[in-house]
Amino acid sequence: METSTEAQDQTARSIKRIGFDNAKYLQEQTEAILKRVNQFGNKLYLEFGGKLLFDYHAARVLPGFDPNVKMKLLQQLKDQADIILCIYAGDIERRKIRADFGITYDVDAMKLIDDLEEWGLKVTAVVITRFENQPSAVIFKNKLERQGITVYTHRYTKGYPTDIDLIVSDEGYGANDYIKTKKPLVIVTGPGPGSGKLATCLSQLYHDHLQNKQSGYSKFETFPIWNLPLKHPVNIAYESATADIRDFNMIDSFHLEAYGETAVNYNRDLEVFPVLRRILEKITGKKSIYQSPTDMGVNCAGFGIVDDDVVREASKQEAIRRYFRYACEYAMGVTDKETVQRAELIMEELGVRPEDRKVVGPARQAAVDAEQKGKGNKGMFCGAAIELSDGRIITGKNSPLMHAVSSLILNVIKDLSRIPDNIHLLSPITIESVSRFKKDILDQKTPSLNLEEVLISLAISATTNSAAQLALEKLNELRGCELHLTHIPTPGDEAGLRHLGVNLTSDANFSTHGFYESCKDR
Repeated sequence: METSTEAQDQTARSIKRIGFDNAKYLQEQTEAILKRVNQFGNKLYLEFGGKLLFDYHAARVLPGFDPNVKMKLLQQLKDQADIILCIYAGDIERRKIRADFGITYDVDAMKLIDDLEEWGLKVTAVVITRFENQPSAVIFKNKLERQGITVYTHRYTKGYPTDIDLIVSDEGYGANDYIKTKKPLVIVTGPGPGSGKLATCLSQLYHDHLQNKQSGYSKFETFPIWNLPLKHPVNIAYESATADIRDFNMIDSFHLEAYGETAVNYNRDLEVFPVLRRILEKITGKKSIYQSPTDMGVNCAGFGIVDDDVVREASKQEAIRRYFRYACEYAMGVTDKETVQRAELIMEELGVRPEDRKVVGPARQAAVDAEQKGKGNKGMFCGAAIELSDGRIITGKNSPLMHAVSSLILNVIKDLSRIPDNIHLLSPITIESVSRFKKDILDQKTPSLNLEEVLISLAISATTNSAAQLALEKLNELRGCELHLTHIPTPGDEAGLRHLGVNLTSDANFSTHGFYESCKDR
């Protein structure tokens, strides 16, 4: 029986430490945006960088950060804000994937429109940028218009970035259609970097000033956090998150020169600032109020940090996660070796190794145990491990009838429900039946059950099995838990884990030796 002290220790371990005050941040950020709107005669085009919804990177490095806080921010501002959604035609054409959801950018854009409506917000217009009549972009445009969405197409800006006179002319920004907006704040957002948000904002400014309308531009970007040190782990974690597009942080030299204060920004903003300032001055015909890229931003994330130690440790763990993701993407052929090497260097800079992720060692040991138990059997031996909110680690391994992560999740929810090992959540008859169906009817070479199949089977079993029903209710407790696999998850495993909301990493190994089986559906 637990002593009172042991019970208190257990409770303390089960409570996740918070490093970020979401309410304080929301208040500071709202005030900063409204103040900037007033600076420009009540018309501001605000470039919204990062993810508008489900900002899981921010939630991971700033424990306590609500991944949907930007939507709550927009809800507070909705009576004063129009929303423009930008998407680069090239991303539509090459079917660029949003990694955390496994969906293409065009599907993500449509999902975002639906999500905004669920939050009581409506998209004013969609802009397809750098549009050159790409077939997939034309189809996307048609889909939206037939659903009643207003769509504009903008071409590549002539003369950009060097010929300012051409850029700020009827052949440059003037060649774009003017997007009609009614409210003082215009949120310009889009799925991922390079979506054309900045060009859309500047094009709008150009047309406004042709019509003698006063308006301004500003930028809202969560990372890097300008008032944290350059080498703070939160900012280094941002470099890891953008290693594939080669972003890196720098001291804002313009800010240092103008104010004698150190501020952090990233390379692309610093590189484009002199050009951007000249463009703004050319459009408005007067000196810009901005002396630095930091001046242009309205980011208040740094003011929400309440426990520096917590966010430092969380950021180090995020760098490890990013390394694992890039290593897997390299194995699948979707990123290059330089990205993986950069992620490795960032880990070294933070003084961490892949094995410093607590679930890595237990998952690999589970794979070793599976191999020892299955000597003489053909196939790959895989392990999985999850860290629960109370710090305990539970493992699972694959078998002829079940994937490693399927076994793991069943082990976990049985443990959380305190169901004895000898009680089945899924009857052996059910597992055998589904496996036989996969093999004999669907002609699949791997009849073992992936996680998505196990979850569906569990939901069906819960209608007649009270233990399964009890265990099913524990799945929500896995959200935000850390999980590692010794192999790249199959699409069925990945989909199931995404729905559960775990923070997943995996070693860069395929779960089968077969080339087709390992690469299909990816």
